[in-house]
Amino acid sequence: MEALFQRRVPRSMVPASRAGAWLLRLGLGALLLALALGPARSQSLIRDAEIEHALRELTRPIANAAGINTDTLDILVINDSSMNAFVVDAQTVMIHSGLILRLDRAEELQGVIAHELAHITGGHLTRRMANLRGARGAAAMGLLMSMAMVAGGNAEAGAGLAMGTASSAQRVFFGHTRAEESSADQAGVRFMAHADVDPQGMVDVLDRFRGQEALNVARQDPYLRTHPLSAERMRALKGYAAAYGGRAAQDPHAAEWFARAKGKLGAFLQNPRHTLRQVDKGDGSDIALMRRAVAYHRMPDTGRALAEMNRLETRRPNDPYVQELKGQILLESRQFAPAAQAYGRAVGLAPKEPLILAGQGRALLALDTPAANRQALDVLKRARVRDPYDPRMLRDLALAYARAGDNGMASVATAERYALMGRLDTASVHANRALGLVPRGAPGWLRAQDILAAAEQARKR
Repeated sequence: MEALFQRRVPRSMVPASRAGAWLLRLGLGALLLALALGPARSQSLIRDAEIEHALRELTRPIANAAGINTDTLDILVINDSSMNAFVVDAQTVMIHSGLILRLDRAEELQGVIAHELAHITGGHLTRRMANLRGARGAAAMGLLMSMAMVAGGNAEAGAGLAMGTASSAQRVFFGHTRAEESSADQAGVRFMAHADVDPQGMVDVLDRFRGQEALNVARQDPYLRTHPLSAERMRALKGYAAAYGGRAAQDPHAAEWFARAKGKLGAFLQNPRHTLRQVDKGDGSDIALMRRAVAYHRMPDTGRALAEMNRLETRRPNDPYVQELKGQILLESRQFAPAAQAYGRAVGLAPKEPLILAGQGRALLALDTPAANRQALDVLKRARVRDPYDPRMLRDLALAYARAGDNGMASVATAERYALMGRLDTASVHANRALGLVPRGAPGWLRAQDILAAAEQARKR
């Protein structure tokens, strides 16, 4: 797991060279995140190449059945122990880590994804934003003001303002979703059936929440509040599943990727001793080896972690995610040269994975030799082309540019990193600095101009 870092808006929010669209996505993402997560919580995204690949593998058949291009779709994980999932925009679905860890089968997670994709195909997000814009009064105004504070990086102030206003605004917003939820149930089950995925998975997920309806709202998982249930809805969903089900067999490919995502997520987020208790010492499966390696690494016990990784590498010599994890363990254990070698092998096996490229660049920067720094700059530039919305990669890219003596592009990368973090005032300082160092009209100069334009629009709002 490459990093856990604070990000209050989704990574899909910034189209290249479109400052107005950037600002729109920034505001939309912050607003919807706050509505779904609650006013007093600032969440972090979990970025990991293997977990994101696993989610893409689980999503692909569902998205194909829904007519959605998976190349433009992001399924991202929020570091939150509660159970929730929601759509941010037409390209981004957020899933809480707690939901993944409490599911038992790939089909259940695919049921969650199918339901959320149905919201996208049904155009529900557009209507919800129209409903929200139609809300009047102090409650809606207070919520919007608090979201602006959150987007600007002042989460505590935003939370304080939102505490008194979010409840009524949520009632306005979520009061329009009950019919949409039933529609998404039916469409989602249809997508699953067409993809030969057992629709019972969606029923089983929602059935977990039935006992919560009698609980105080503060004790309910967010999924229940954002996806309101009813006896009629459950009966209808079971009818849909029965009508479409009975033809799908368990998919070993989906089961494996679900187990890898859940196993890795749990190994990094849960107490390492808990992980070691969960994994039997005699379990020699690939996932058990991976989980023990992560647990030992976090204790830390680097020797035992690498012993498990070496066993796993022998089993899966051509698996890029095994090499990436080995590289991470070595890098975080300050064994920089072998870390760079492991990341290099991972990149050779998966040359288009931006998070793996970013990891290789980080390991090369840790070596801090002229040759390694030059290679790091090349690798990190390739990572940025494929995923320009990773603040940690942008921090490393700025360092690589600075070591190469290109202070102008270092300022551009730094400005982009602060902009992605919602700190547009700080981003403007670095963007202005970049304009004086980068040739006028060059790509970096245009990117700096975009940041300044977005910051200006934010101030006018």
